[in-house]
Amino acid sequence: MDKTETNASWRQRLHEIIYEADTPFGKAFDVVLLIAILASVLFVMIESVESLDTKYHSFLNISEWVITLLFSIEYVLRVIAIKKPLKYIFSFYGLIDLLSTIPKYLSLFFIGSHHLAALRALRLLRIFRIFKMARYIGASNKLLIALKASRAKIGVFLFFVVISCIILGTIMYMIEGAENGFTSIPKSVYWAIVTLTTVGYGDISPHTPFGQLIASVIMILGYAIIAIPTGIVSSEMTKNLDSKIQTNTQACVSCSIEDHKDGAGFCYDCGSKLN
Repeated sequence: MDKTETNASWRQRLHEIIYEADTPFGKAFDVVLLIAILASVLFVMIESVESLDTKYHSFLNISEWVITLLFSIEYVLRVIAIKKPLKYIFSFYGLIDLLSTIPKYLSLFFIGSHHLAALRALRLLRIFRIFKMARYIGASNKLLIALKASRAKIGVFLFFVVISCIILGTIMYMIEGAENGFTSIPKSVYWAIVTLTTVGYGDISPHTPFGQLIASVIMILGYAIIAIPTGIVSSEMTKNLDSKIQTNTQACVSCSIEDHKDGAGFCYDCGSKLN
């Protein structure tokens, strides 16, 4: 075996361990990674508690640096393990992996920025791969497809909601006035948004009977509006439902794209042959 074949074999082996969860080593790697992510997020949360940070500051700081270095090494290995590294670097997971390593380094220049390490929680999305939840991976893909297909309808719906809030906010400004906290149209629109979404902070509230009547209508309308986006997306998912298609955790050695159909011989994104 020549040097080129040796390098290819080494890279392929590294790819199987890092990117795939179908082998014992690959699954073990993902489980260790999951534990490290959970530990990292837990340390960041504990550090925000002043009494605990005072007592365990050194331990927490050293632990975060160790995990950050491990994540940095992992990121470099992920780049090395694929033939087209830019595909991974600019992918969703690639950007998340990069962002998970930056906060601790930024803390050397900007105090408090290491708390952004909580972004590492996004890496827990890999739990779908670790436990080989193929049907849920497929379901997530169908959800993304449904969201893309319904984005125009949802956009029109949100535009209608914004217009409604502007109109309702203006009406409440005219009815209640500054003496009841509605000091401007923008602030009244803010109240309408908070009320329509059923959040209800309570910092502003109508005092006149007519204003309270309109507020009651807005609150009831809010419950009806919540169901509309769900119905739009559900309708698109029903159209695209195909329970016969199953996906797996196999990742392309060239572009790192995952979720290929069972039995697929080539990558659906770049066309490279799957191992």
